[in-house]
Amino acid sequence: MQAESPSRSIFRVFADRRLALMLALGFSSGLPFLLVFSTQSAWLREVGVAKEHIGLMSWVALAYSFKFLWAPLLDRYDAPIVGRWLGRRRGWMVLTQGAIALCLCALAFGDPANNLLYTIGFAFCLGFFAATQDVVIDGWRIAVAPPEKQGEMSAASQVGYKFAILCAGAGALYLAQFASWRAAYLAMAGMMAVGLGASLLAPEPAAHVVARRDGHDNVFAAYADPLKDFFRRNGRFALLFLCLLAIYRLPDFVSGVMANPLYIDLGFSKADIATVTKLFGFWVGLGGIAAGGVAVARFGLMPSLLIGGIAASASHLSLAALAATGASLKMLTLAICVENFAGGFAGTALIAFMSSLTSPLYAAAQYALLSSLYALPGKILGGFSGFAVAAFGYPAFFIATSCIGIPVALICLAVWRVQARQEAQSRREAQTKQEVEVPLEAKESRPEPA
Repeated sequence: MQAESPSRSIFRVFADRRLALMLALGFSSGLPFLLVFSTQSAWLREVGVAKEHIGLMSWVALAYSFKFLWAPLLDRYDAPIVGRWLGRRRGWMVLTQGAIALCLCALAFGDPANNLLYTIGFAFCLGFFAATQDVVIDGWRIAVAPPEKQGEMSAASQVGYKFAILCAGAGALYLAQFASWRAAYLAMAGMMAVGLGASLLAPEPAAHVVARRDGHDNVFAAYADPLKDFFRRNGRFALLFLCLLAIYRLPDFVSGVMANPLYIDLGFSKADIATVTKLFGFWVGLGGIAAGGVAVARFGLMPSLLIGGIAASASHLSLAALAATGASLKMLTLAICVENFAGGFAGTALIAFMSSLTSPLYAAAQYALLSSLYALPGKILGGFSGFAVAAFGYPAFFIATSCIGIPVALICLAVWRVQARQEAQSRREAQTKQEVEVPLEAKESRPEPA
């Protein structure tokens, strides 16, 4: 049989209508992420909001870390009004996307310099609806495609997500530079039409997994069963694994709150920030993601996780050097390259590690829990980052965040040792089972004497 050409293979993969919809839904998922706080922090600093208040405002994004609290309810109940018309998954997607667009419009007409509480209120609502949209889109992806298609669906989602980050980062900053912040946020609200259209065109999954059908079909079981399964499988090492998740990206979350304020305070224009951090850094970050994927495949999960944790933490030394050097465009470019590449590498390794901790039976619920909790400590501590910068200055702050890499490395080594021991035990058990089964099979196949 003649092998299929690469071009025909690629065309066949992307001819799947679900992949095109997943690309658009990934875009819709990524668009509000930076607008909840990161891009907004440049607006706040530009109009004179204190660094302490900017740091505290990072807490509005905590909805992404607490989304696991209401995720099971979205699987169990229909969306109000539109759920009867569109179905459970599509109904929630349309409802959350419409709410996101309205929140972005409300922020566009805000005046954070004179009415910060108004901005905080709608930023909090934006974070809640954006996090809820992520849960619903993940649920649709898992329900609409079989397991063998999930790799392609995830890839399409990540591509759409990355381009949305580009629009919400560089695109919003360019619009704010050459038009206004109001125009930038209104344009982002209009772009939510991409996801809204995809939700209306998307097929509604035929079935919804609400709870296990073993006599525990209730709301309590929907919450309790995934947790019991996780701790049963991982035993006394479950807390060690969760500790690694909680601290692994802690340096990035804490330092990331003060990155844009640093660029503004150094005197870089919004166009400079957009060009270097969003456009150029975007492609460098993709390179880091690719390198992380290759490293996991070539060297294994735990070595890659260790390297990524050390590199991501150490990369903040480049921000400390930038703060000490001053407004140097070359130094800004170097710092962004180092940080984005290391962050992309570490993020890929972390996703692979979280996936390895989930059970196929509870993959969606457990992954939502792990992906929510791994960011929680960093986002809480990030709220105090402005006070740290005000007290010690930018260079000392970024040096301190890089030092978090030391406990990250130590916990990585401990987890590596535990997993190596578990793998060795699994191999011994498999070998023992095989040695027992072979003589039994030989005995059963032996002919009996006449």
